[in-house]
Order: sequence, then C-alpha cells, then structure tokens
Amino acid sequence: MLIASIPNSKLTSFHQLVLGFARRGKILQPSSSSQKWTLPQKHFAHFYVLGVAWTTLLLAATWMYAFKMTPFQHRFEVWRAVFLLLLMEIQVLRRLLESFYVFKYSPSARMSILGYLAGLFFYTAAPLSLCVNIAPEVVTFAAKSHTSSALEFDLLSSLIPLMKLGWCQLIGAAVFLWGWLHQRRCHAILGSLRESPSQVKEYIIPHGDWFEIVSSPHYLAEIVLYAGLLIASGGTDATIWLLFGFVVWNLTLAAGETHRWYLRKFENYPANRNAIFPFVY
Repeated sequence: MLIASIPNSKLTSFHQLVLGFARRGKILQPSSSSQKWTLPQKHFAHFYVLGVAWTTLLLAATWMYAFKMTPFQHRFEVWRAVFLLLLMEIQVLRRLLESFYVFKYSPSARMSILGYLAGLFFYTAAPLSLCVNIAPEVVTFAAKSHTSSALEFDLLSSLIPLMKLGWCQLIGAAVFLWGWLHQRRCHAILGSLRESPSQVKEYIIPHGDWFEIVSSPHYLAEIVLYAGLLIASGGTDATIWLLFGFVVWNLTLAAGETHRWYLRKFENYPANRNAIFPFVY
C-alpha cells in the first residue's frame, strides 16, 4: 500500500491492483470481460462466518489456558489477549448478524476476487494478531488437554482476572465501544435506504450520525474500534500496529473512491463532507 501511494506513473498498474482489494459495490464497475473475476457482494457474509468461527476457537483456547495454567499476576499478557479476543468476538458477531439482517445488497453489486481473498485472509490473521505472542503455548496446552481428562471451567472465576486489567484496557475498551456503536448506527442507516424491494437498485445520499461529516463513517468507526484494540493491547506489539496500519490504509483507499463516486453521482452532494477523516480528508 505504501508503494502504491508513491506518485509515479510507472506504478499506475500496481496502484490499480492495490485498489482492487478495496473496490466493491458501487465503486466497482467491472466490464463484461472482467465479470468472471468478481463475486456477488453478498459473499461478504463469508468473512464473518469465518471470523466468528476462528475468533471463538482462539478465544476459547486462550481463555481456558489463562484460567488453568497462568496466575494473573505472572501472566498479564495472556489475560490481556483474552480481553482483546473478547472485543473482536463482539465485533465479528455483530457484523455477521448485520450481513444477514441489515444489509440488502443490490443484485448487481460485485466485489473482486482479490478483495474476497484478502477479506478471508484478514479475518483469519486479525484475530490471530491479537494473541500471536502466546499462540504457541496455547497450542501446546490445547494439544495436551485433548489427550487428558476433561477440564473444569468456572465462568465466574475466569471473569475475575479480566476485572483486574489496567487503564489501557479500560480506555481501549471505551474507544472500541464508541466506534462499535457508531458503526452499528451507520450500518443501520445504510440498511434503511433499501427497506423496500423498489429501492434495491437505487442510490440515495445517506444522512444521520457521522454521515453528516464524512462520506464513509462506517469506515471511520472501524478505524476507531481498531484504535481501541491497539490501545487495549498497550501499544507494545508490532503485529497489532501492523494490523491497525492495514485497516487505516485499506479503508482510507476505499473511502476516497466512495467519496469521489458520490461527487460524480450527485450534483447536490453536501460540500461539507470529507471522505473519511473530518476536516482532513
């Protein structure tokens, strides 16, 4: 993404390739010859099915490991990983429900195969990024547990260490929930634009919540909630910084394309709206 951002005519093809990961729906207008390289946008649901299954597995294994094998005072990072995975679970569960009950994709809405594969990779890598430093020992623990007798799990006792986490985790959770709530509202607004079958193929200027200041507030909210995850991690893990950087860059590219589409589509589009970052871009 950094290379694609260099203003050099020799990199134009590479720039278009990178944009292929971000383009979807209304900002993807495939020609008849390139239709075979696209998929229906409703396949977005696959990301969240994978995300829920994978995050739940990681959360269950990490939580059990933290509860059974690591005293809180000695393994703070393990319980912090449990906390981060809990936040991710909240996110992917809501996105899964929205993909079935909120969004009504146009039959013509497409996404590139590149974007589809990138989405599958992201929702495999993102949850793992939150616990990658302890993943080897969790895998070892899970393998041993599989061959031993059934483990007992006390839910109440397992929640107590989470209550003892530090200010970074509390502040990060607050930022995460702020972004989470605004994304839910913005998605509800987008879903409401196509409540009737006659509206499925129509494009309408959305209004309400952060739509009053940016064209892609749901992307802005996603960046906010991943910033919350970064804060809750303590900011010391390079892997989570890379995860956050990817989210910011990918959604900024997509938001820029969306904003330019709105400006071309609607002559009366609100002039005060930026693409994704208020008063900046």
